Amino acid sequence: MVNQWFPNVDLEDLWIATGETFYMTLLSLVGTFILGILLGLLLYLTARGGIWQNKTFNFIVATIVNVFRAIPFIILILLLFPFTDFIVGTIRGPNAALPALIIGSAPFYGRLVEIALREVDKGVIEAAKSMGAKTSTIIFKVLLPESMPALISGITVTAIALIGYTAVAGVIGAGGLGDFAYFYGFTRRDFDVVFVCTVLIVLIVFLFQFIGDTISNKLDKR
Repeated sequence: MVNQWFPNVDLEDLWIATGETFYMTLLSLVGTFILGILLGLLLYLTARGGIWQNKTFNFIVATIVNVFRAIPFIILILLLFPFTDFIVGTIRGPNAALPALIIGSAPFYGRLVEIALREVDKGVIEAAKSMGAKTSTIIFKVLLPESMPALISGITVTAIALIGYTAVAGVIGAGGLGDFAYFYGFTRRDFDVVFVCTVLIVLIVFLFQFIGDTISNKLDKR
């Protein structure tokens, strides 16, 4: 049935490409979550009125975040080729895409983290301070737990963006469904391959959205 409707689709290669897309998305998502949380905390804590208020440091971090958010992803991949080759030892394949995926998406998520932290009730933070709570306690016992539903919603949005990034990375040989759609579909004018890859990417997006919404709703105590 599949061969009849999509004669140019090699199922074995398609599943390998799908696995590579999941691999790139999940690993880069973990790196993005960690780096994004750090960036968001730095932006929040060093801002005016923050625990570590520091105008100069906040400006530097904000500038770095804004610069990397402004660079189109395809250009960022090319700029990071020397760095990727140094870290991974190659500029092709799923592993080679990870540095660009993380560096490209972490600043975006960092801003979402900052927004989520700003929504935490300042009264709760002041109450923790009045009880002599250390900064680390305020971060891990107040800020992050209170903002967790928003953080999960933010990482869900970022995950969907990452899936799109993996497709772009595939065009320059990173593997995954983007690679499969471009090299085995578009360049050969086998548009049934492009269509199947598109459907699979949409399904993966729906899957991540469903998981993210479910976790966020369970964590939301309101």
